[in-house]
Amino acid sequence: MKFFLAKLALIVATTSLTISAAMAQEASIRKNLSERLPNLPKIDEVSKTPMNGLFEIRMGNEVMYSDAGGNFLVQGALIDVKQKRNLTEERMDKLSAIPFDQLPLKTAFTQVRGNGKRKLAVFADPNCGYCKRFEKDLQKLDNVTIHHFLYPILGEDSVTKAKNIWCAKDKAKTWNDWMINGTTPPTANCDASAVDAVVAFGQKNRINGTPLILFANGTRVPGAVPMAQVEKMLAEIQ
Repeated sequence: MKFFLAKLALIVATTSLTISAAMAQEASIRKNLSERLPNLPKIDEVSKTPMNGLFEIRMGNEVMYSDAGGNFLVQGALIDVKQKRNLTEERMDKLSAIPFDQLPLKTAFTQVRGNGKRKLAVFADPNCGYCKRFEKDLQKLDNVTIHHFLYPILGEDSVTKAKNIWCAKDKAKTWNDWMINGTTPPTANCDASAVDAVVAFGQKNRINGTPLILFANGTRVPGAVPMAQVEKMLAEIQ
């Protein structure tokens, strides 16, 4: 019993020393980088990477890397060549994920096809050519609920079209008529502040281009990706 207690005490003491050393290391990196690079954004997190002596420096959703002394700062991708994994890309995907239950669905209009069990959210600009191509491909998708967020970032005409679509009696039909058939949305007036709210939400979450597809697990995929990829990701989530 005494041997067990002594061993336990040694483990606790060793763990405490390790934690203290890690905290001191983090504090040193923060201090040195902040002093040497005064314009560096606020450091939110310092953590070890699988590479010996290399630390991840997280600033918001941005990731860089530093040595243990805060003497060098590295920007770029960290690749695990043994496992053939882009660790930086995986980390960025995690940081940029948007929880589906945090989407402002009141500012979207929804289309349901089939049983609607599978869920997607799409941020699109009405004047975006890639969005139009993607919208045509989306017509092939069945058993899905699609939340459409009007995200006009390509100029004033995009804003005008988005607000006319939002104010239309049948938003989904007006959207499809324009995106698929090229029928200009008729002028309509209403409280279109929802469109402004979507733009504010997108800017806050760094949605910098359209289309942007968001899956139910929070994964976001930029661009007009093939439907085969969308189907694959939907299948993986189920």
